[in-house]
Amino acid sequence: MYKNLLFLLLFLTKVIVNIYSRKQIWKLLLLIVAVIIGISSLWVTNLLVKKLSFEERKKIELWAEGMKQLANNTNPNQDISFVFQVIKNNETVPVIVTDNKDSIVFTRNLDSLKLNDFNYLKKRLAYMKAHCKPIKIILSDKLTQYVYYEDSIILTQLTYYPYIQLAIIFLFILVAYIAFSASRRAEQNQVWVGMAKETAHQLGTPISSLMAWIELLKLQKIDKEILVEVTKDIKRLEIVTERFSKIGSDTPLVPVNIVEILNNAINYMQSRTSSKIKFIRNFSDFNELMVPLNPALFEWVIENLCKNAIDAMEGSGTIEVSLYDQMQILFIDFKDTGRGIPKSKYKTVFQPGFTTKKRGWGLGLSLSKRIIEVYHNGKIFVKSSEMNIGTTFRITLKK
Repeated sequence: MYKNLLFLLLFLTKVIVNIYSRKQIWKLLLLIVAVIIGISSLWVTNLLVKKLSFEERKKIELWAEGMKQLANNTNPNQDISFVFQVIKNNETVPVIVTDNKDSIVFTRNLDSLKLNDFNYLKKRLAYMKAHCKPIKIILSDKLTQYVYYEDSIILTQLTYYPYIQLAIIFLFILVAYIAFSASRRAEQNQVWVGMAKETAHQLGTPISSLMAWIELLKLQKIDKEILVEVTKDIKRLEIVTERFSKIGSDTPLVPVNIVEILNNAINYMQSRTSSKIKFIRNFSDFNELMVPLNPALFEWVIENLCKNAIDAMEGSGTIEVSLYDQMQILFIDFKDTGRGIPKSKYKTVFQPGFTTKKRGWGLGLSLSKRIIEVYHNGKIFVKSSEMNIGTTFRITLKK
C-alpha cells in the first residue's frame, strides 16, 4: 500500500511540476519531501508496532502459562522460581483475568488507586475485549479463566509518535515558509522602495529644467494657452514625482475631505478620457467627510482603479464610484462594465506583473494594494465580478 502511495505521489509530482511556475516549484518540493518523510515514518513505525505487539502477545501468553502452572502445582518441593520470575517480569502490560462468569479475579499493572472502582475496571475490561483476543487458561474441567490485556504505555506512545513527528515536520515547514515569504516580501519591498526613490530622483532634474524653460518661454511671444497646458503637465509630473518619493517613506496621514479627493481624481481622469466613458458619482449626499489620508498617494489609487476600469471596458462603458459611511469604517466601491475577472483571479490581479494588456507592467493594482494596506491600514479587494458584465473593487478605510 505504501509503495503504491509513493508511486502515486511521484506521478502527481511530475504532473504538478509541469503546471506550476518555477517560483512555486521549491514550495512544492518542500511539501513533497515532508510527505515522503511522514509516510516513511508511519510505515517504519507501523512495522515496529506490529512487531512489538506480537512480542507483547507472546509475553502475556508466557505469563498466562506461568499462572496456570502456579495454580496447578501440587508438589511443594518443586522449584517454581522460574514461574515466579515470569509472572513478576510483567511490569508494563495492563492485564485483567476473569472467570467463566466474566467476573474479575485478578488484575495487574492498572491504576492502584482505582482498583476498588467497579466502573473503572468495567471500562478497562470492555476496552481490552474490544482490542485483543483473550488467552484461555484451563485450570480444571470446571474452571477456566481468561486473560485480557492491552498495549503497554511504551507501545501506545510509539503508536502516536509518527503523528507527533509529522506535526513537528509540518510545523517546521510552516515556520520555514513564513520565514521565506517574509524574506521575499522584504526583498520586494526594498525593490519597490529603491525603484520609487530612483524614479523620483531621475524625474527631478528634467522637471527643474522644464520649469526653467517655461520661464524663458514666457519672455518670448509664445501662445499663452500652450504655456498653460505645458505648465499643467509639468505640475502633473511634479505630483507623480512626489508620489514616488513617498513610497517607502514615513508618510503621515492627515484628516482630509475624502469627497473632495474623489472629485479631484475623477475630474482629472474624466478630462483625459473618451466621452464614451461615463463617470457616475454616488456620493453627492456627502459634502464633507474627514478621513486620515495621504492625499497624493490616495489619489494615485483612485486613478489606477479608474485606468484599470477603462482598460477593462475597452474605451466604452460606465464607471460608478460609490461612498458608504458605516460608523467607524468607510467603504468606497468602483464598479465598471468591463469584461470581468474570473473568481480564480480575484487575488492574482493584485500580484506584481499580472496584466491582461499587451502593453503594461502589471503594477497598478499591486501598487494600489500596497498604498491602501501598508500606508493607510485599509483593505482593497475584488468585491464581485461577472464575466462580460463588470467588476466592483472595494476599498475599506478606518475613519
